[in-house]
Amino acid sequence: MDNRVYYGQYSLKHWLDLILKGNIILPEYQRHFVWGENKVKTLIETLKKKQFVPPITIGAFKIDDNTSQNLILDGQQRLTSILLAYLGRYPNKASFKATIERMADENDDEVEEDEEILEDVLKWNFKMLTNEGKNRAEIIGKITAVNYKEINFNIDEQFLKKTFLGFSYLVPHSAVKHEQLKYYSSVFRNINIQGEVLLPQESRQSLYFLNEERKKFFDPDFSKALVVKNFNTQTKTDFVRFLSLLSQYAKDGNSNRVARGFKPKMEKYYEEYIFSVVGEQASALFKDFTTVFPNGVYEPRLDRLRQTIDDLGIPKTFNSIIEIDLYLFGLIYIVVFDDKVIDITKAQDIKNDVDAQIALFKADDNHKKAPGSLKYLKARMDASIEIYKKYIHE
Repeated sequence: MDNRVYYGQYSLKHWLDLILKGNIILPEYQRHFVWGENKVKTLIETLKKKQFVPPITIGAFKIDDNTSQNLILDGQQRLTSILLAYLGRYPNKASFKATIERMADENDDEVEEDEEILEDVLKWNFKMLTNEGKNRAEIIGKITAVNYKEINFNIDEQFLKKTFLGFSYLVPHSAVKHEQLKYYSSVFRNINIQGEVLLPQESRQSLYFLNEERKKFFDPDFSKALVVKNFNTQTKTDFVRFLSLLSQYAKDGNSNRVARGFKPKMEKYYEEYIFSVVGEQASALFKDFTTVFPNGVYEPRLDRLRQTIDDLGIPKTFNSIIEIDLYLFGLIYIVVFDDKVIDITKAQDIKNDVDAQIALFKADDNHKKAPGSLKYLKARMDASIEIYKKYIHE
């Protein structure tokens, strides 16, 4: 049986009923609400004028014989805006402001994130309203007034009943969880490619959802404490960056082809790796996940990596991408991909070797000015791996 897609339209009133009754829900990976009040107003005006609004995409997901969910795959911003307009409330930015973590990457000499997007993100989604009640009166009565401002876009019951918004409803052919995830992996990817650009953190979250057992592999807790500080900016370690680059190194046995053709679109490279681990099939670019980790068991090696970082006294704060790369590339490769143990009694020797190599790279003005250049990234990777190979515990 093929995967099925149904098309149709519901009145705005029916969409609101679905949201308020919990008949359609946000997956855990979904991004925060990012539409400003003016964009919400524009959507309502567009609907009033009977102009085209892109349809909502809902996916049927069967958890077990007794439980199923209808997931909002695309259209959260539109549906949330309609709900807010109906309630006459908009989240107060001061109450729900989110600090979006920057991730240290090859371009640490520049700030390339979209500042406007970062400014607009709220740590909020409509579940904060639907958890309070199942109708307008209940919600308004329970929410904390200071957290929301009143808005009025002049909509009434007739508008909600006579205005329609389209949908596509996806039904995978299989009720087996793994098969459903395989199907949705391609759906998520197409939505990400065709839709509004997401922040890297948001885009990746939708991919981790495809295999929740491996979510911690990509973003272990200990990696959050490793940061790069420069130009008055603090950014957390992008652990996926290390994993993806080293996975290709492990497959090829050298750095010659690592990330070739992906500069300056490294986020696509990282997503390719994530899909290789959690998606439909392994990518030919990277070493197969289950070959590296028999039976998919990765936790002991990450635990050993965390402990080794502590035992070696590796700093938690670095001044540049050059420093963090020299300290971590080789260590992650030896412990995580090679499944070897580092001789922690040689901690000072390791530090001396790493610091000496850092000094050499920083003495090269070209390397220091353009650490994002692929040739310099690979030079750091090679040097770091060669240093740590000397200190494998026999």
